[in-house]
Amino acid sequence: MTATIQRLTLEEYLAYDDGTDTCYTLTNGELVAVPSESDLNNAIAILLLLALAAVIPSHLLRRGTEIAVSGQRVTTRIPDLMVLSPELHSELSNASRSMVLREMAPPLLVVEVVSPGTENMERDYRYKRSEYAARGIQEYWIVDPIQAQVVVLTLVAGFYEEASYRGQETIQSPLFPALSLVVEQVLAAGRVS
Repeated sequence: MTATIQRLTLEEYLAYDDGTDTCYTLTNGELVAVPSESDLNNAIAILLLLALAAVIPSHLLRRGTEIAVSGQRVTTRIPDLMVLSPELHSELSNASRSMVLREMAPPLLVVEVVSPGTENMERDYRYKRSEYAARGIQEYWIVDPIQAQVVVLTLVAGFYEEASYRGQETIQSPLFPALSLVVEQVLAAGRVS
């Protein structure tokens, strides 16, 4: 006997409440519990948030905002950091939930910090890459403490072009050229010196 997986629509997911504080995303219609982030991942996301706040208006920055992306069935993601366009900020200002729906404008930038584990790397490097490109997100950063690199993906004609940065290299953001961050500085977030 095989168990059947209950698939949810986006509307069912948005209304879902199991009475716990568990955070969920939807992957191809299946409810998936999201584990807590590591302290290093949180520290990296906060460092990036503060650095971006120095070059763009802070009201366009988000942590914990969900985004509905394309997939075989509905899929939602919770990037570690998101930069909204002014249009998307306006669309979210009246929303009852901090979620970028498919009919809304895409964010300008999403950042994912890779957590240890093969499935996490595959999800960030492969699945989210295609989902975010299909969603029209202009820039996607993969901050990878495991491989000691930051990958900046820039959307060109529907596909991401990739640039990788390591060590003392300065991360080059086509969207935010005034941003000045060195890879080692980002990866050292949260460490006591």
